[in-house]
Formats: sequence, C-alpha cells, structure tokens
Amino acid sequence: MKLKIKKDILLSNLNYVARAVSTKNVIPVLAGIKFTLNENGLYLEASDESIVIKTFIDKSNIQEINETGSIVIPGRYILDITRKIPHEIINLETDGLKILITTPSSEYNLNGIDATEFPDYNLDLIKTPIILEQKHLLNIINQTSFAASMQESRPILTGINIKIDGDILEAVATDSYRLAVKKINLDNSINDNIDIVIPKSSLIELSKLLNEDEKIELHIFNNKIIFKFDNLLFQSRLLNGTFPNISTLIPTEHNIEVIVNLDELYNIIDRTSLLSDTDKNIIQMKITNNELITSCDTLQVGKVEERIIVEKNNNNNLKISFNARFMMEALKSFQSEKIKMLLINETKQFIIKALNDESLIQLIVPVRTY
Repeated sequence: MKLKIKKDILLSNLNYVARAVSTKNVIPVLAGIKFTLNENGLYLEASDESIVIKTFIDKSNIQEINETGSIVIPGRYILDITRKIPHEIINLETDGLKILITTPSSEYNLNGIDATEFPDYNLDLIKTPIILEQKHLLNIINQTSFAASMQESRPILTGINIKIDGDILEAVATDSYRLAVKKINLDNSINDNIDIVIPKSSLIELSKLLNEDEKIELHIFNNKIIFKFDNLLFQSRLLNGTFPNISTLIPTEHNIEVIVNLDELYNIIDRTSLLSDTDKNIIQMKITNNELITSCDTLQVGKVEERIIVEKNNNNNLKISFNARFMMEALKSFQSEKIKMLLINETKQFIIKALNDESLIQLIVPVRTY
C-alpha cells in the first residue's frame, strides 16, 4: 500500500472510525484501524465487536495512489500522529507489516498487523432501507437514551426499543423507575412491522457522528442494524430478548393536570436537590391551590423549600416524592416553554408532556417516603 493524502481528509475520517476502536485490547487487532486501499479509494474500518464503523475516501480526494493493499495500524498512534503532524500532505507506505508515515520533516515507522487477522464483518446493505432525517434520529436518542438502564442484570433494558408500524416510529427506553417514549412520523409507510432493541451505548456513539441537515438510512437485519449516511457505515448489534410491553404502564386517566413553565420547574428542582442525599436524591413536591412547592429536609444537612405559580385544572391537592435527577433528565428532554404534568396520587406513576406536543412522553415512578 502506498498513497499520498491531505492530512485534513485523513484526519476527519480517522476521527469517525476511532470511536469504534477497542480500548480493552482483549483482541489486539481490534485496537487498530484497518486500512484498505484499492483503485477506487481508501477504506478505513474499526470495531470493538459491539459496533463497527467504516468510512470511504474516494480516489478523487487522494493525491496519489501508487500501490494498493491493506494493513491494520494501531488506532491510537495513527490518530495522534495524523493530528499533530504540521504538514498538509502525508505519505503512507507499507513494507511488509511496517507502515511508514512521512512528511518533508517527519518520519514515523509503526508496527502493523496483517489485515487478514481483522474480523470480516459483512456490511452488505438491503435494497429498501428505512430513511429518515438525522435530526429526527438525534431527537430520538437525546430524548430517550437517558432513561435506559445502566444495569447489565437486565440487558434488554440497556437498549432503546424501536418499533415501526406503518408510518409511525416509536422509541422507548426504561430502567423500571422511569420511562421515555418518543414517536415520529416517517415519510413513507413500512410494510413489515419492526420491533428491535438497539444498545443505548451504540446509539450514543452514533449521535456524535450525525448531522441534523442530512438523511440517514436504516438497514435492519435479524441480529444487527447498519446506519448509512454520507461516506460512512455504522453497524451495531441488536439485543436479544423481549422488551416490556409499555402500553399497560402509561396511565390513561389522571386526577390533576398541572401546567408549568419548564425552566422554572427545572431550576427549583435543581436548587432543592442541592440538600438531598446524594445517593437517593429524593425530594418532595406539593401541589396546592395555584402553587407548586418543592422541598427537601435532610437531617445531616438542613432544609430547603422552593415555590412557583402554576396552572391547575381543579382544586385537588397532592404531595409526591421522586428522584430529582430522574425528573431533571426528563425535563431536559423537552424543547417547549411550558409542560404539563398529569398526576393520579402519591403512589402512581405520573406523566410529563409538552403543552402542545404529544410526540414525547416522560413517565416517572414516585418514591415512597414512609
């Protein structure tokens, strides 16, 4: 392999695939990035077994292609070297399992790994992918992923459940203490019903690569999903198992509806939680007349009480306790000025929605404090 390429072009593609480079080094070759040069251009590929990222640099963006070939180069070193080299043009040349990186003033000689040792991931695509705008996928990830579980004891809950029925895509995440549901309308109706669970960690890495102004293709298989956009392929495994049926978890009736300014509610919960126990992070919320009062009374620290004016649909009053962090993460997912809370009693889960948007639902399970 021998080529000459602009530093900026190589670096931008290395930054993409480096997100999939394994840091555990259980399999040494996965700590590297596979370079494959042919007459069409340069492919870069990396994997940590959970995800695979592959990019393509067309020959039109390469200064010279003198000799084709492939090799795996240690990911950490090729990325740092490319980032810090001061020259605009970089020469890459292999000699057996050695990779020579040169500029007019620098020369690096790295030990590579035979490309045949790199796993052969099948990244073939289907003919009829699901297409949506990247900004919609970003919203799905940002508005649901925080509610997925961090505990591996129930692996299925560490993912986001994606269901597609006709032209409706529904994304759900839960850790059993809270629930996030986001729905979007697709441009085209899908013939087959889709029901998959994608690891939260994979989608968060994908979100760092997305551009709101572009579209993205979803290629769904039995045990994996491939996202295609620009010159990049991003593959993630799917989680095995049955995701909980959430239809029975979301209350269909409520006793109190409260409309409140989103920022005001977030800020008083944030300030109230300063005095809460850092492990449990529990605070109380009382709704009485037209006031919403948050409070926290910690024996070792002290007491705090905050209040704001709200709109309420009746004269019912309610006192409820919840995890402040869960509540704040749910509130941050909304993009509206006002939200509404639909509450039943002090023990039943309650719902948060935007005032004029039904596409996002956040559900919080109260905490018993007696």
